[in-house]
Amino acid sequence: MVSVAPLLLLLISWVSLHSAEVCRGTHCHGGDTSDPRPCTGAHCPGSRSSRPPRQFNPNAQGKAASHHHAHSGSPSSSVQILRGTRVRLPEVLPAGCTDADCAALFRQFQASNDTRECRGIECRLPLRIRPKARAKSCAGEGCLSGSEESQLPPVHLSDRAAQFLGDFPELGYPSSELGSAPLGVQLTCDIKPGENEVPSEDALILHLQLAKGQEKLVEALRAQQAIIRDLQQKLADQQEALLSQQREILEQQRRMYEQMDVVKAQYGLLSDTVKQVSFQGLQGELQSYFESHLAGLQSQARSHLQKSYAVHKMDIDSKVMDVVGEAHFPQPLLGCPSPCGSEEYCDFQRDPPQCQKCTMCPPGFFLISQCSPTADRMCQDRDECLELPNVCGERVKCLNTPGGFRCLGVSEREAVMGLCGHDYFYNQELQECQACSDCDGEPITVPCTAVSDAVCGQLSESRLSGSWVAKVAVPPARTASANIFPGLQLNIRGKDSSDLLSNEAGQVTFLQHGLVWMDHNFAIKHSCRNFLQVGMRLNTSQEEEGQDISGVRIEQPDGKYFQGVSVSSGVEVEPNHTFTLLLKSPNQHCNQSKDLHVYDVAAPSLSLLWLSHDTGAVAMTAQMSVLAHYQTSYRPTFRLSSVSDPYMITLTHDNRGVRFTESGVVKFVLQQALYSMGHTCIREGFSLIAYTNRNGTGQEAMQAFKTGVNYRDTSITLSGAVNVNSGDTLGFEIMSPSQCNLRYFGDNTGISMLSLIWIPSAVSSALTATVSRTGLPFGAVRNKPLLFQQISPDTPQVHLARSGEPNARKNFIFHEKGTANIALNLKLIHSCNIVKLTLQRPADQGRQAGPVAQQVSGSMPEGSEWASIGLRASFPVQNGTALYVTLDCIRGRVNQITHEGGTNISILWVAV
Repeated sequence: MVSVAPLLLLLISWVSLHSAEVCRGTHCHGGDTSDPRPCTGAHCPGSRSSRPPRQFNPNAQGKAASHHHAHSGSPSSSVQILRGTRVRLPEVLPAGCTDADCAALFRQFQASNDTRECRGIECRLPLRIRPKARAKSCAGEGCLSGSEESQLPPVHLSDRAAQFLGDFPELGYPSSELGSAPLGVQLTCDIKPGENEVPSEDALILHLQLAKGQEKLVEALRAQQAIIRDLQQKLADQQEALLSQQREILEQQRRMYEQMDVVKAQYGLLSDTVKQVSFQGLQGELQSYFESHLAGLQSQARSHLQKSYAVHKMDIDSKVMDVVGEAHFPQPLLGCPSPCGSEEYCDFQRDPPQCQKCTMCPPGFFLISQCSPTADRMCQDRDECLELPNVCGERVKCLNTPGGFRCLGVSEREAVMGLCGHDYFYNQELQECQACSDCDGEPITVPCTAVSDAVCGQLSESRLSGSWVAKVAVPPARTASANIFPGLQLNIRGKDSSDLLSNEAGQVTFLQHGLVWMDHNFAIKHSCRNFLQVGMRLNTSQEEEGQDISGVRIEQPDGKYFQGVSVSSGVEVEPNHTFTLLLKSPNQHCNQSKDLHVYDVAAPSLSLLWLSHDTGAVAMTAQMSVLAHYQTSYRPTFRLSSVSDPYMITLTHDNRGVRFTESGVVKFVLQQALYSMGHTCIREGFSLIAYTNRNGTGQEAMQAFKTGVNYRDTSITLSGAVNVNSGDTLGFEIMSPSQCNLRYFGDNTGISMLSLIWIPSAVSSALTATVSRTGLPFGAVRNKPLLFQQISPDTPQVHLARSGEPNARKNFIFHEKGTANIALNLKLIHSCNIVKLTLQRPADQGRQAGPVAQQVSGSMPEGSEWASIGLRASFPVQNGTALYVTLDCIRGRVNQITHEGGTNISILWVAV
């Protein structure tokens, strides 16, 4: 194939040179030339060196026509090149001709293969649409007349290149007459009108180039697909290797944790051994000292006191009396100043010796020696791993610990299922099995369970509720833990001690089972980007990070002013559960030392309401199912997170409400984070409404108002108490302006959460009221009380003072001892720099008058029409306790307080 192209070029150039010569003489005629001059020379027709004429073959023409002229340009006589020699084949005369002159005359009327009369694509067109040749000037005998020219049959001219390729079998293709398939490039002239007409020769060439380009493109795409498959295979191999490495890392971490547990256990055993060895060494030294000086002490005692003292010989395992005296004149002290009673011994380790109560052997220890007047009781740890070889199973290693044992590699879930066995419980703090307390004859308040120890003491089932309050402070900015971006823990500082909980290290640890309702009033001024978030977190164990049970976002204000928010939550707790308050920021821009200013309210800001399980109360928490963004009104759907009794509290069929099986009082809080867009949001704000549906009739129970913001993250929250009957449902709806677009958010930080506690009517009651239409304070308001109008029916436990009674429409009076919770929402228009809302308690039954709870809010945002402020608190009440609410405006005036939606108060009472 390499030598074909040069040979073809040489052949075409040779033909063009010979055909360029002028044919001269009288015998130059026919279709080969249009020169009328006489033909002379070697190139005249009939010469031996001239090109052999084409033979007329009727059969060949018929076959070509049947194949759409596919081979009309193939020559009937072949020219072969063998080793550079041209061989002339014998000439074949046409039918009916006997000499060369006849053949020459016949060739004048047959189709000529010379393409000089037609050029380009014209030679490819059919004869019926091929343009006719122009008339040429002709002189001589060989010229035909016009009538003769018109009678000539149509000719079919083949391309000259195809003609020469046909002459050379090595370059062209065999004739179809021989039965061979065409090879190489074929030029066809069988174009039918109206079907596949080719406008020009360039279009044909372009079509061939496009076909080749498509083949190359397909080949390139196939190569790229192969490369992509190789890359995908390599990526899969790398991912598999990465997964295997991660599995190895996790396995190494697990082994490391096991080794750390073993090291901790060994360290505990070592410390106990060191203590025992040091104690035994001290006993040996004291005994040797006593034996060496015993004789001298006895003689000195006889000489000075003139009396023999019986020296009591001590047992080796008992404690030795301490002998004190001067350096050169020691004086023995052989007993305590007064004789010790039963279950007491004389402790000679103290100076002077004192009587101490005998130590009781703790759970998991057994008695070695009884308590004596001179020695305490001796106890030794039980080795559960030796006494019970299969306590942890055959494949789990057992490790003995003081007072218990540990099963290495056992998860907390397996231990909770009862792995520790009888008389043992799983200590979540130590992550080991501990022996249950036997109470030693005392009454058992709470029995030992699989996860908690027994509680000894007097029975306290009679107490149904309790409360606890504390102040909350922000840690100073100079401390290392004062970083708001990951979460800053607020310090809880409670003054009152309680057997319900303990307050240490700024957090609350619960000591008893029950249900807890928590309220926190928080006022802050900040300029942090986006928002600040204050929330509540409950930790079930020290190892876990904890669960966020509530959260409220405080938006970034346009100007620096105080913003007051209230955070609430209801949850079921167990002993050793810890409760903390957190302050978060979504970025690191917030600098506590410059940007945060917390308002120090006069009353405690954190309050807790504890309910015993004996009340029959049920707690539920649900997460809001946040979808797209809504307009004007939004009814959230809920997804249950936890419920202590699913029979009493269930969701409705559309998950938009909560259904109650029995009548009672419901204490609820709903918190929803949102992002608002539109100036109408600032002017009109948002409203969150709680509805109770009874027998298909809805009634508004509570409503809270939130000042609108534009392009800000914020939250709206509503808390209250309402009476429900069997079959009633509780639903919620958020109302917004028509041209205000809202996007609702939700995550696991408690910002979109519903918490509620249902309490039976036998031990609880609720009262709701709104502000009175008359007597509302306005103008320059300084500690003026608010007047209310009761909405709900009267209850035996609490009521609003009526007309004719002292402090009518002002005081809420309780008639039975218990624990109360108040939620207050106030919607107003003001120009105050600071607004204070305070819940006051007058002096009664020996108690001083003072604030129970207080909340602070700043100036109204620019462009807003209404503002809001609210507070929540829990506190104990007695028979005759009275409460009232005061409003205080600093540097400004109060213009209006609405008495319709957005202003209300709910009071919950629970028996103590």
